[in-house]
Order: sequence, then C-alpha cells, then structure tokens
Amino acid sequence: MKILQVGKFYPIRGGVEKVMYDLMLGLSEAGVRCDMLCASTEDYPASTIELNDHAKLIIVPTKLKLAATMLAPSMIVALRKIAKEYDIIHIHHPDPMASLALFLSGYKGKVVLHWHSDILKQKTLLKLYKPLQSWLIKRADRIVGTTPVYVQQSSFLSDMQHKIDYIPIGVQAIVADAEQAAGIRQRYKDKKLIFSLGRLVEYKGYEYLIRAAQLLSTEYQIVIGGKGPLQDQLQQLILQLGVQDRVELIGFVSDEALPAYYGACDVFCLSSIWKTEAFAIVQIEAMSCAKPIISTDIPGSGVSWVNATGESGAVVEIADPRALAGAMRQVMENTAYYETLSTGSLNRYQMHFTREKMVDKCLEVYDELLSASAVSKVDQRRKRIE
Repeated sequence: MKILQVGKFYPIRGGVEKVMYDLMLGLSEAGVRCDMLCASTEDYPASTIELNDHAKLIIVPTKLKLAATMLAPSMIVALRKIAKEYDIIHIHHPDPMASLALFLSGYKGKVVLHWHSDILKQKTLLKLYKPLQSWLIKRADRIVGTTPVYVQQSSFLSDMQHKIDYIPIGVQAIVADAEQAAGIRQRYKDKKLIFSLGRLVEYKGYEYLIRAAQLLSTEYQIVIGGKGPLQDQLQQLILQLGVQDRVELIGFVSDEALPAYYGACDVFCLSSIWKTEAFAIVQIEAMSCAKPIISTDIPGSGVSWVNATGESGAVVEIADPRALAGAMRQVMENTAYYETLSTGSLNRYQMHFTREKMVDKCLEVYDELLSASAVSKVDQRRKRIE
C-alpha cells in the first residue's frame, strides 16, 4: 500500500496540515508507505525530506499567496511525475491548489477526499473554485470528515452521503512540565484559571468570552493565548469593561510553553461562533490533560460532537456571555461535577481522539477502498473471460 497526502503547506501552522503530517508519521511508523506533497510557506525552501524508511515530505515552492491560498504551480508538475507511484491519493480540503494539481495529474487510482471544512469566508474564491470543487467531490472514491456532524450537514455534500465516512482527528497526549505548570499557577495564585487558545479573529468569539468576565467574581482568571488582527480591539474591550483583573491576553504561545498552560488551567474554554470552527484540535489537546471543556453549540459544526456535554464538559449557546459565565461557575463551583467531567474528558480523548485511533480508522478506509478495487478487477476479468 502506497499513500500520498496532498494539500496545504509546510512548516505546519494550522490544523489541516497537522492532520496530514500526523497521518503521514503514524502510517509510516505502522509500516505503510506514506508521503506528503505540500507547498512552502514563510519562505521555507523547496526540498524533499526523508523522515523515515516509509515517509518523505515533498515541499514545492510557493509563487504567490492569494485569498489565503498558496499558488504553487510546481505542485502540478510534481504530482504529474509521481502520482502513478501511489495506490491512493489522500487530498485535504479546502485547498484549491491541491485540487487543481490532482485534476491535471492524469491520476487514475483511488482518491480519498478529506473534508475538513466548507469554504465559508472567501466568497469570491468559492465562485472561482466551485467547478473544480464539484469535480473533486464526484471524483473522490471516499469522502471523510473529522466528525459525522459536519459531513452530514454540509450543503456541498448533500448528494454524496453514500460515500461519506469520518476520521476523528487524533493527537498524541499533551504532557505538561510540572515545574512550568506550577509557575503559571503561582502567577495566578488562588484563581480559578480558564484557558483559551487561538487566533484573535472574529469567528473565535473572544468578545463574548471577555464580556463573560464581567459576570464572574475576581476569583476567576481568563487567560487567552494567541495573536491576530483583533488584538488591539480586544485589549481595548478589556479596559472598557474594567475586567483587566480577570482577563489577560498573553499573545503567542510557543509549542514548548503550551503544555504548561494546559497543565495549569482548571478549564479550557472555546468560545467560537462560526462554522469556520469545524473541530477545534485545542479541545482534544486539553482533554488529553483531563481538563473539562466549555464550548459553544455552533450550527453545522462538529465542535459540540467533540466535546460531549455532561461527559467531557459543557456546551452553551453561541455569542452568549451569560451562558459562558454560568457554565464556568457550574463546572468550577461543584467539586464532584468537576471531577466527573475531568475523568470523562480524559476518557473521551482516549476513546476517540488519540493519534493511534486516527491512524487505525484511516487504514480501515484505505483497506476497504483497495479491497473493493481488487474485487472489481476480478469481476471485470471474469466478465471478459465469459
């Protein structure tokens, strides 16, 4: 079995490319040949990196970034050269460049389309891309989502439910450095610590999380990690509401520092308000540390499937500061309930969201496709003989 993951970029900065990379590593460590073709970002040099005996990372140069899309014409050339080497091409959506490369590759083998999210914000891009997207949906032998909810409710996939499946995202468990976590706890001594992480953009709903602080006592401390275009606006809102003693924007959190924040916090909060938030890997990272989750019920999103209310945390209405604050009090001020959710959070992570679970489910999808293909070839040969 030889697999090629195609899409997005390197270095890894977002959830889609993290899933690609983790699948490549997990499958290759299981002895399956799995390579990854992607475009460069942040001026990373084009190169081919042998990661182990069964995986290589093929990075092609990006010529232009337009509407959040990397335009890398050399991806087309590269895929045409190597496509025939693979039994399955696993393409990750949304990525117009990867879709175009597949369209022009001449590839005749099996295609898995990994539908991470609909294109929602880039309306002009969608108009241009829609014919290619429609071709890709029809071309795919199997379409997988990250949750059953998202692919069932996507308007683009309504006529394709016969070939829909899902592979929940999985991550390796976060292990916090005890000393670093203790240092963070000391910084917010005697506080009920609520942690949130993400880009400071509108769909993350941080305005409502900050407004929730008005409804909480000074026993609570909300810490928001991440940077983005709304940083100044959100900082101004904190000052305007007079909650600077309960909310802190700490900016970019490095990969090295992040585990300590998961380890130190009492609760992780995801306040997102748009379907752009399709899964939220940060939820399962926090769950791997046995932290209860407070998240929002985003219509059409898989977020509230990941965080099962009453099991791993609480799910509240979107854009509702009062509901967010109420959930924080409910979770933090009832010790028995907190312990139930903490245990449930870790159990749900171990049941559904480890990297091993993701790789195993992916292998099931591949095996089913290749087995069906083999049976089909035998049937065709038999008919020719007859």
